[in-house]
Amino acid sequence: MGKRRDGGPRKQVAALPLARDPSGALRVLMITSRETKRFIVPKGWPVKGEEDHSSAAIEAREEAGLVGWAHPKPIGSYLAWRRGKDHFELLRVRVFIFHVEGHLPTWKEKGERAIAWLTTDDAADLIDEPGLADIVLNLPRRLPKAWRSRSHVIPSILDVAGGHPMIA
Repeated sequence: MGKRRDGGPRKQVAALPLARDPSGALRVLMITSRETKRFIVPKGWPVKGEEDHSSAAIEAREEAGLVGWAHPKPIGSYLAWRRGKDHFELLRVRVFIFHVEGHLPTWKEKGERAIAWLTTDDAADLIDEPGLADIVLNLPRRLPKAWRSRSHVIPSILDVAGGHPMIA
């Protein structure tokens, strides 16, 4: 579960879901946390026996109902604090681009979170974690070169969301 015996940060993985709007502009899918309702990306503990990018893909499916695949190389990482019952713990979260291919009608945490497709600027403004906000804000420059083109095959939000650009 990402435990460190040396007192260093515990490891988590995150999926950064991407799609393009009808104009071809890049959008990211944000979800709300279950308790505080802050905007975050799907993230969690690495799954035993899975590679980190596969664990991130599992989080995208469970927390946001997304179907697709995560790029095997992280686009970045950030430090974050997690509130425990009686303490805080430091996390290092590795972020993986998630190539969205579809959206499930039902999923594990549906009804517990709101989800929204946002521009990188809007998403960065709503994120409380500075390291994640920096990754999202600089996403167009951090994307693999082949993904920067508006013609690269990142599915349209309308294709992914069944014609609904905002989903709650």
